[in-house]
Amino acid sequence: MHNTQQQMIYGMDVSFLDEIEHGGGRYYDEAGQERDLLELLKEKGVNAVRLRIWNDPVGGFCNLERTIPIAKRIKEQGMTFLLDFHYSDKWADPANQWKPAAWETLRGAALEQAVYDYTTEVLTALAKVEALPDMVQVGNEITPGMLWDEGRVGGEEFDTDAQWEAFARLVKKGIQAVRAASPDIRIMIHIDRGGDNASSRKFFDRFQQLGVEFDVIGQSFYPWWHGTLDDLRHNLNDLATRYGKPINVVETAYPWTLEEPEGYHWVMNGREELLPLPEYPPSPEGQQQYLEDIIAIVQELPGGLGEGFYYWEPAWIPSQSEWSVGHPNNWANLTMFDFEGKLLPSFAALAGQSTR
Repeated sequence: MHNTQQQMIYGMDVSFLDEIEHGGGRYYDEAGQERDLLELLKEKGVNAVRLRIWNDPVGGFCNLERTIPIAKRIKEQGMTFLLDFHYSDKWADPANQWKPAAWETLRGAALEQAVYDYTTEVLTALAKVEALPDMVQVGNEITPGMLWDEGRVGGEEFDTDAQWEAFARLVKKGIQAVRAASPDIRIMIHIDRGGDNASSRKFFDRFQQLGVEFDVIGQSFYPWWHGTLDDLRHNLNDLATRYGKPINVVETAYPWTLEEPEGYHWVMNGREELLPLPEYPPSPEGQQQYLEDIIAIVQELPGGLGEGFYYWEPAWIPSQSEWSVGHPNNWANLTMFDFEGKLLPSFAALAGQSTR
C-alpha cells in the first residue's frame, strides 16, 4: 500500500531540547507567542520525535535520568517516540564509536552483556513511567561498527569476517534486550550512506548474512556530505526493492541562512558546499522546497516502504548553556527556527500546508 501523508512519519530529533530550555532558550510561533516546543511541533504536523541517549555524558544532558521527563512529554503529546542508543558517553558517528568509559576494559561476552544490561535498564525505566519508545535504534550511524575497537569494521585492518561477526553479536544483544522489554518496539538499524548505494548494500548484505534481524532501515542524508537527491532516490529505491523493509531518512537538514553571527562557525559554512543542490537557495523557501522533495522521494518508494523522515535538530537554537557543557552550536543555520527561536515558514512543507 502506498504511503499517504497521514501515514507517513514526519519526525524531528529534538535531543537538545532539555539543554536549551535549561540554558534559557525559548520557542515562539509565527505570531511571536512563546510556546512549548513539542506542542508547537505537533500543531505544525510533526507526529514523531527522536531522542538520543548517552551512557554517562559530560554535563548529564541526554543521559537516562534526563531523558525520562522528555520522553514523558513526547508521549503526553501522543507522538511516536524513537530512542537512539549511541552506546557511548558522547557522539557516536562514522568518525567516533567509542565505548563508554565504564565499559573500557570489557571485551567479548562481557561487553555483549553490558549492551544487553544497559539497554534493559533504560527500557525498564521508561516502561515504569509509561514512556516506552515505539522504535529503537541499536546504534547511531553504525556504518563503521560500534563500541570500538571490539565492534569496529571497515578499513584494511578491521574489514574482516571476525570483526563483522563481533560487531553483529553486539548489535544482536541490543536487539535481544529490546525484544525482551516489549515485542511491540520496532528495531531500526541506522547507517550514514543515504546517497551511497554500494556502501549501503555492502552493509545490509553483511547483516543479512550474519542473521541480524531488525525491522526498519534508517539512513542519514546531508547533501553536502552524501550527494544529490537523485543519489538518495536511487539508493533508497534499490534498498526497498532489495530488502523489503520500511525505510526512514532518519537524519536530514538544509540551511535557511548562511549568515554567521560573531562567535559561531557553522558545520556547513559557505555557499560552495551547497553546490550539489544549487536549486535550493539557503533560505526558508529553499529549506521548504528541499523538505518537500525529500518527502516526495520517501513517499514514492516501491511497495509503500517509504515510512518517513526525521529532521535532525530543527530546534537547536543558540542558548547560554552550550558553552558550559561543551556543545557549542554549529547547527543553528540548519534549524527550522531562527536564532531567537521563532518558527520558520518552512514548516509548511509538513502536513500538506505548502502552497507550492
